[in-house]
Amino acid sequence: MEPALTSPAAASIFGIPTVIFSILIPLVGIAIFAYIMYRRILPLIKAAPDDRFCCIGQRIGLILKIWLAQWRQPRYMLAGVLHIFIFAGFIVLGARSTQLVILGFSENFVLPGFSGIFGQVYSVLKDYAATWVLIACLIAAVRRGIFTPERYAVPSRYGKDHTAEAVFVLGLISTLMISESLFEASLVAAQTQKGLHAELPAPLSLAWFFSHMLSGSSLAALQHTHLITYYIHDLTFFFFLCFLPLGKHFHVITSIFNVFFMRVQKGNVKPVRYGIPDEQLDDLDSFGVKVFEDFTWKHILDFYTCADCGRCSDRCPANAVGRPLSPRFISIKGRDYAFKHYPLIGGNGTEAKPLIGDIYEEDEIWSCTTCGACEQECPLGIEYIDKMVDLRRYMVEEGLVPQSLQKPLGSLEKRGNPWGKMERKRADWTKELPEGCGVRVLEKGATAETLYFVDSISSFDDRMQEVARCTAQILNAAEIDFGILGKAEKDSGHEARRFGEEMLYMDLRDQNTDGILNSGAKRIVTADPHAFNALKKDYKDLPPVEHISRTILRGVQSGKIQLNAVEDDSKTYVYHDACYLGRHNHLYDDPRRAIDSIPGIKRVEMTEDCRDRSFCCGGGGLMLFYEPEEDQRMGVLRVEMAKKAGADVIVTACPFCLVNLEDAIKVSGMEGQMEALDLTELISRHLVSEDRGQKSEDRDQT
Repeated sequence: MEPALTSPAAASIFGIPTVIFSILIPLVGIAIFAYIMYRRILPLIKAAPDDRFCCIGQRIGLILKIWLAQWRQPRYMLAGVLHIFIFAGFIVLGARSTQLVILGFSENFVLPGFSGIFGQVYSVLKDYAATWVLIACLIAAVRRGIFTPERYAVPSRYGKDHTAEAVFVLGLISTLMISESLFEASLVAAQTQKGLHAELPAPLSLAWFFSHMLSGSSLAALQHTHLITYYIHDLTFFFFLCFLPLGKHFHVITSIFNVFFMRVQKGNVKPVRYGIPDEQLDDLDSFGVKVFEDFTWKHILDFYTCADCGRCSDRCPANAVGRPLSPRFISIKGRDYAFKHYPLIGGNGTEAKPLIGDIYEEDEIWSCTTCGACEQECPLGIEYIDKMVDLRRYMVEEGLVPQSLQKPLGSLEKRGNPWGKMERKRADWTKELPEGCGVRVLEKGATAETLYFVDSISSFDDRMQEVARCTAQILNAAEIDFGILGKAEKDSGHEARRFGEEMLYMDLRDQNTDGILNSGAKRIVTADPHAFNALKKDYKDLPPVEHISRTILRGVQSGKIQLNAVEDDSKTYVYHDACYLGRHNHLYDDPRRAIDSIPGIKRVEMTEDCRDRSFCCGGGGLMLFYEPEEDQRMGVLRVEMAKKAGADVIVTACPFCLVNLEDAIKVSGMEGQMEALDLTELISRHLVSEDRGQKSEDRDQT
């Protein structure tokens, strides 16, 4: 039976068979694309190694959840929903685009499995997909081009704005949707005119509207429309394919790989160099990232994958208070550097220069609190903390350390704590404990079932020593056999490592490991999330580590810890998630349940800024000593969030957070209106009093 229209595989233009173009366009397009990808892969080949081939099952799960299901997109609702529709359309229409390319030289080609019922269902789905993608593109273009969200802005020091590229790409996608729908609609209109069987487009779809618009057109016009729209689609498709690796839309290609290789564990820090054991680190020419090729291949893949959506910077506390850091531009500047120094034509760029001072500034890198908000927000699995740490490792090696950090780092090396206080004073906080609340120092062969790892801030800071004392009271109340290391304990080294002092961290780690193992303790408890994270994620071969919030909850559930009704039922409490307890270790519920176990307590949430979207207080170990340039303190913003939520008391489970929040209350003039407490202080205040002195003595005798 004669077809309604001549297909691109059988037609001719000016006597030239169009099949020639149908073959030539894909061949040229694929060849150019392959060459561009080869040039883009070169930096990855030259980059440092990265161990990303573990936990394959988890990684497949990440592909299904983060990439395919677009799990993080709705965190920014309008932009997220639009992206989901466009992404879903791409997934659905991928098969149709493949079929169209082959139809150009194989007239009756049908994809395997796409005949029969499945093919009919797919035909309806792809018609609606083209329609919703076009609508989403139009809305996105108006939103991006006219009502541009602030997070898309590009300061002049960072280069050009990318709005034009974004709108251009939306135009290309729209062209693909319109041309595919017109190609199908013209054939349906011709079949209908000739009285042939026609596979009618899905009702109210784009192709359905076009088929009605073209119903009165002549067969000659329909033929021209059929061929012209086919080649518009073909040219646009391969132009788009080759355009993707040239800018921020490279993520269309790289995102699936970046998500597959994304971080599967949080809280840890990459080693100085994968495959190099600690004892061979001295043999390395340099630590950290000095030149671009010192980044790992995954980190360069991160640069390629950045979609320039600004979500990381929008949630970055350093950026929010005006520090010279925007995570988004860490990636963009890295990608621009890769494109410039590995151009598509010609050899590699000029001789590599140190990245610090060339594309990154010292203050930019030191401004990061390693809170992890940027990584948690990124819908494409881009990482920042390891990059920051690696850049700091190089800066430490070169002596590019801020003046305010030099003294605490020196004190850590000499005294094992950033305050520079004598080691023998580490257990002095126990002297002011209530009578009968005994704390044993595990030395000279003394041992205990549980080791309370106090860490430096709770040992030496006058205010935070109260957290240590409250923790000891809680452990006693829970009838836990515990002790401390005393002068044998050193700082956990958590911040030393994240500030680039790897060798100092390893020395602290080794001393603490010896002390912990020699104590004979079967488990470790700490009230400091930074120590908790270090002992759990950075150290090896230690007994199980537990945060005090879980200890409290278990004690309450067992009945060993009994709590009085809330002291002041007129007050409203809110819990502030510490970064290294929440985002980095997923401990969100235990502290909340511990608070809620106090009878009659009223607790609210900072709804938009809690749990994995919690806003960093700006503390975090050595950050207490850092003096950055900023417009406002992070802690002040956090206190304002708590006040907006209707709270009178901010409860945290981190001594560093407590320092910053208390200072913020004073700075913001909210003394008397707002109070900050550590979880241990809140629980200790409400402990049902009983004669625990006897319990402590009995345990000591045992």
